[in-house]
Amino acid sequence: MKVLRPLFLIVLVLAVMVAAKDWPAEAQGQGGGGQAAQGGGGQGGPGGGGRGGPPPVIPMPTAEVMNEDPLTENLRNDRMGFPAFKIIGNLYYVGTAFSSTFLITTPEGNVVINSVFEETLPMMKAGIESLGFKLEDTKFLLANHAHADHQAADALFKQMVPGVTTAFMEQDVPALRNMRTGGKEHPIDRILKDGETITLGGTTLTARWTPGHTPGTTTWTFPVQEGNRTYNVTIVGGGLQDNARLVFNANQPDIADLWMSSINKWKSYQTDVFLGAHTWFFNLTGKYKRMRANPNVNPWVDPDGYKKFVADTEALRAKLIAEQTAAGPPAPRGGGPGGAGGGGGRGN
Repeated sequence: MKVLRPLFLIVLVLAVMVAAKDWPAEAQGQGGGGQAAQGGGGQGGPGGGGRGGPPPVIPMPTAEVMNEDPLTENLRNDRMGFPAFKIIGNLYYVGTAFSSTFLITTPEGNVVINSVFEETLPMMKAGIESLGFKLEDTKFLLANHAHADHQAADALFKQMVPGVTTAFMEQDVPALRNMRTGGKEHPIDRILKDGETITLGGTTLTARWTPGHTPGTTTWTFPVQEGNRTYNVTIVGGGLQDNARLVFNANQPDIADLWMSSINKWKSYQTDVFLGAHTWFFNLTGKYKRMRANPNVNPWVDPDGYKKFVADTEALRAKLIAEQTAAGPPAPRGGGPGGAGGGGGRGN
């Protein structure tokens, strides 16, 4: 029996190892999306997302996703690719089906807004190249807000393009310093204040502080030229979630006022081209489908869609305040998942 016992243990360990090898990727935490992916955004080896293996293959959208009009929020799409394309003028889309990345090209180099996840960064690079540009020509890396699904790849981006200057709103800097993807220090070259600008090759982008989703949520506004006309672009920095704690929020008692301040700022921006940090804000798939069907009409010029987004956000704010006021204070430790951001998780 003394001899058989260690032999039994050896056989048991080998059996477990063989079984683990055959487990599906999702069970090992290596799946391309869904709940297992949330919050990590690449916390392990190069591009691996901290999931104990090679990075997942980034799938392109299914026909079901591509035909969705209007587009709805779907966390399963958070690592789903999307074809790179020209929006208008020198502005291009190079993001995923879930999180937006924008490329602004100039004669002096380019600007990228939102790096997204480490494992989707190769897809972004390929998309930029498919448009005839190079990732290595990026001079500025900017962002909408300090959540992993928008900025987890900042450090890897900086490694790939050492000469790039990163610039982020000051109120999001504390969160970014704690966002150490794969243990890498988050690169912060320039700290922005509300209203500061980034100018490159004749294009000037203005950083608008629109807090609520995070303390430093940044809406970017800038003009683009198409033909003989100038269009005003607004890239909304973050959305109000329907589970946001706006009343009795012990972590941030002024969160409802901050949201109203941001909504009023959005109202003041003259907007022709409406875009946002997430794709369902501006209906990426629906407009892309219409763009392909009729190239003579640019669906991205959508001032009415922008006004509706702002009005819907204001209506949701009023609804949440009324419901939460009527319900009274939440149970202990129920101050809302949004904390200082007041907006819950990373989905908006």
